[in-house]
Amino acid sequence: MDMSSREIRMPLVEVVAVLQDLNEFVVSLDRLGSRQASGTADDHTVGRFIADWDVAQRLSRARHVISVALDAQLSEDENAEIDALCAGGRFYGTHNTTTDTPTDRSG
Repeated sequence: MDMSSREIRMPLVEVVAVLQDLNEFVVSLDRLGSRQASGTADDHTVGRFIADWDVAQRLSRARHVISVALDAQLSEDENAEIDALCAGGRFYGTHNTTTDTPTDRSG
């Protein structure tokens, strides 16, 4: 499937909610990284942020919002192709995390 020209429509209220969550996570994690680099935060601080801010549940909700839009607008085969691409991602705990180098996927 050629995804470069495809467009998916989503309700604006849901897009804004996902964008707000992602913005909070990106800014907060950047600040936590800076604090870790300066020695004023440790892994416990990051773990506390993830738990206190309900990061896993909020990211799961974002994934759900996008998945619902894809399921509604793409064929079964197209959705299966996207599922296969997602299944090929990097997941914590499936590789030697002490030697894995993160890949910058921000751009």
